[in-house]
Amino acid sequence: MRILSAFLLLLIALPPAAIADGEDGPAAEVETLARSTSSWDGARLPDYPRGQPEVTILRIRVPAGTRLPLHHHPVINAGVLLEGELTVVGSGGSTLHLQAGDAIIEMVDTPHYGMNQGSADAVIIVFYAGVEEKPITVTEP
Repeated sequence: MRILSAFLLLLIALPPAAIADGEDGPAAEVETLARSTSSWDGARLPDYPRGQPEVTILRIRVPAGTRLPLHHHPVINAGVLLEGELTVVGSGGSTLHLQAGDAIIEMVDTPHYGMNQGSADAVIIVFYAGVEEKPITVTEP
């Protein structure tokens, strides 16, 4: 697992030209979808928490017409919308509209919700950089 993680980090860090052609074909193509020290609403990302790191990757399907509950994430997370459209609304009224292919660096410790106002299901893959045995999402009361 550590070797795979190191390889993926190397691919992300290197520009496409730095990845040479392989013996069996052309070079891997790398496109940076998001890279930031801030979440989508402009808030600076917090330091990583102490503890045993735990990475969680979720595929989330949000049916057309669905509004998710108000919640927050106590850990840094980012995602890529694979299908459909999704709107994220922060507690202060900030809004982000995502279309298939868009990347998002989520808010941390800020209440928000997502809603699918489209006519098709939205599918998003989300990567959470958490700590073992700590929640990645907390629903607001």
